[in-house]
Amino acid sequence: MTLSTHHSTKPAIAQARYWYWRGWRIRYQVIPAVKPQADLPPLLLLHGFGASLEQWRDNVADLAQHRTVYTIDLLGFGDSQKAATIFNVDLWSDQIHDFWQTWIGQPITLIGHSLGALVALNTAVSTPIVVDRLILLTLPAAREELLSGWMETLSRGAERWFSTPLLIRSIFQIFRRPGVIRAALRSIYQRRDRVDEELVRQFVTPTADRGAARTLCYLVRSRTEIQFTPETKKLVPQLTMPTLLLWGQADQVIPLAWGQQIAPSSPLLTLQVIPKLGHCAYDEEPMFINQQILTWLDTPPKSANAEAG
Repeated sequence: MTLSTHHSTKPAIAQARYWYWRGWRIRYQVIPAVKPQADLPPLLLLHGFGASLEQWRDNVADLAQHRTVYTIDLLGFGDSQKAATIFNVDLWSDQIHDFWQTWIGQPITLIGHSLGALVALNTAVSTPIVVDRLILLTLPAAREELLSGWMETLSRGAERWFSTPLLIRSIFQIFRRPGVIRAALRSIYQRRDRVDEELVRQFVTPTADRGAARTLCYLVRSRTEIQFTPETKKLVPQLTMPTLLLWGQADQVIPLAWGQQIAPSSPLLTLQVIPKLGHCAYDEEPMFINQQILTWLDTPPKSANAEAG
């Protein structure tokens, strides 16, 4: 793996902005392009579970050289409102569509990591007018794709039992501690030096928000519902735009084998395996991942379907 030595001119520092969607507060940022090119679609970046728009700390500068970059906190995460509602992928897709309709209004490149990748995929399939190109940084499976029959029913029932507010609130007080979060991140990252104080703060800060423990209860309970997410295997064949699927070879959260299983489902999807990196490859080697994204975006669509190594 060869790392880029390019040092980009940093875009202007983006200030947090807030948008009220269905009565809920949503945080987002707009990072203007340093040297705008009118023919290049804007980028919209979607974070993973438990994270926020701050996860893109070392990605936006490179990506905003010629394109406007939008980042957003999904409802319930980051500095978006800790809502008391049933969550599912369709709800977050509605949030992204309405944000696009309100603030962007032209086809975009939609980029998502993990849960954000699932939301991005679902949005691209349900409202293809929004998405010109799609970039997925790992892609989770629906529960029923991992378990079936009595195992799935048993698992769902057990999670419902464990998602009682009293138990969740007790667990929440333990897992929001910086030391616990640091240890969890170090178990996920292959490059443990990237688990610094800034990263830990990103995950700790939202847990102090009003209603954070209650929202976690809703999130855990929501995951036990069948309608929490569509099946990934059914979404991928419905793609209508060039799609890049980046996957860390050492991902221990969502193993590469799952990516290799779903990749052949669409001729529009290019799977690119990133050697030695894990679930958070975008943050472990950001310059390298930025380079892969920009190179693929510069590839004409007719060549974007070629299988990458």
